Amino acid sequence: MSRIVRGALIQATWTGDKDSMIEKHINYAKKAAEQGAQVMCFQELFYGPYFCQVQDAKYYSYTEKIPDGPTTKLMQEVAKETGMVLVVPMYEEDNTGIYYNTAAVIDADGKYLGKYRKTHIPQVAGFWEKFYFRPGNLGYPVFETAVGKVGVYICYDRHFPEGARALGLNGAEIVFIPSATSRGLSQHLWKIEQTSHAIANGYFVGTINRVGIEPLGDDDFYGQSYFCTPRGEFVGDVGDDHEEELLVRDLNMDLVQEVRNVWQFYRDRRPDAYESLVNP
Repeated sequence: MSRIVRGALIQATWTGDKDSMIEKHINYAKKAAEQGAQVMCFQELFYGPYFCQVQDAKYYSYTEKIPDGPTTKLMQEVAKETGMVLVVPMYEEDNTGIYYNTAAVIDADGKYLGKYRKTHIPQVAGFWEKFYFRPGNLGYPVFETAVGKVGVYICYDRHFPEGARALGLNGAEIVFIPSATSRGLSQHLWKIEQTSHAIANGYFVGTINRVGIEPLGDDDFYGQSYFCTPRGEFVGDVGDDHEEELLVRDLNMDLVQEVRNVWQFYRDRRPDAYESLVNP
């Protein structure tokens, strides 16, 4: 009998304030649970706008402690109530003035399992992230959850195959990649890079992009969230490119072993020949 995990993704529009954005995601989590979802990921910096379109210190006010902040604790209650594993991307305050783009991972019983901090931080027009975030310093953790081994990579990280491989080497079966990326910059890459990570590493990918135009920028987020298999095949339809949408999909986890037994990329890799790749 196949091991099926039902996963959920939510691509959402900005409501205009933090409290209503949190409430929107709680409602979607309950809807996903009603459809039998066992694991769910929210979008990058889920409770705010994508404020990195500008450089303004007032957005430091969106930071919270993880796990001791109010939103992590609230989401622990949501996870316990719905019986779902939750991946919750937030703006983390580690200490005063030291902030990270982070995702908390919460198990289906409400237990906080840990966090991933975004490793690669862009600094280009409309994505002024070095103004807001320090580069992540927690490596590439993989979390043992009720649905299996879960890893997280965040937005700009997806352009770098090294971390995607590290997550595979650390045992990930599903990697979630929450994002906020605009139509004019990276849409061509969206369905290429992340399916490539799934293929190269033999795991499922669940990736999210926002939708709509937010008040801080004039380019829109193009949605098209999706799950893909370790073969790089989309699971069901890709999300709409304009409309808010909840995606719930069944993932046959037996494919992880099946694909890795056919494509022996881990067996045949040659780390002894790659030393030059990590030299500055």
